[in-house]
Amino acid sequence: MTQQHRHQEIVNWVIQHGYASIDDLAHHFSVTPQTIRRDLNNLANTGKIIRYHGGAVSQTSTQNTAYHTRQIMQLNEKKRIAKQLVTYIPNHASLFINIGTTTETIAKALLKHQGLKIITNNIHVASLFCNKTDFEVILAGGQLRQPDGGIVGQATVDFIQQFKVDFGIIGISGIDADGALLDFDYQEVKVSQAIINNSRAVYLAADHSKFGRNAVVRLGHITQISKVFTDHCPFSKLKQQLNDYNVELIEC
Repeated sequence: MTQQHRHQEIVNWVIQHGYASIDDLAHHFSVTPQTIRRDLNNLANTGKIIRYHGGAVSQTSTQNTAYHTRQIMQLNEKKRIAKQLVTYIPNHASLFINIGTTTETIAKALLKHQGLKIITNNIHVASLFCNKTDFEVILAGGQLRQPDGGIVGQATVDFIQQFKVDFGIIGISGIDADGALLDFDYQEVKVSQAIINNSRAVYLAADHSKFGRNAVVRLGHITQISKVFTDHCPFSKLKQQLNDYNVELIEC
């Protein structure tokens, strides 16, 4: 197999599976991991895939990576972000938590808090708090989106708009270099916009892989956020923009 042919097959594999590890690709193509690393770096440089530690995901702007794959991607970074973010949430606060594996990691980090009132459209988040008897958990109604446990639709938006909370905690699929917040599902975006509009402070949690990632639906702009929590923001112009709009950037 020529290198050009292997590159195309790697792109096809990543699109089909959502995520591909170096070891899986090396075994599939009967080449060394070092060869696959070079292949992935070349493909990432040409914008055909997104490179991650240990593998790659699809560059497509119209379809998100599979939920179970996202659960394990950048997990250590998500845990660091979650650990830092929850220090800014006081006991007995009210908050929204939206859909996503990052916000689910944050929900786990909130289990040591006391007396929180949580409104969420994420079934997985709600289930994490089942045994927290001092928490009040309100699960939004609407259409269940399988398999990620998100609840979306106009009924969900209408439900969210009944509240005004202390903190909105949101994740995102992509952040453009100009600060645009991007996602894949317009129904999910409508819910997140309602969360932003009905929160006194909005905390965005996004690991470094979200910066520069393409997605087709515009949610809003990063200057609408109160604090951005990330392990690394690679865009110097975006950092300056955050500073100009008094949006605090917290690199964990």
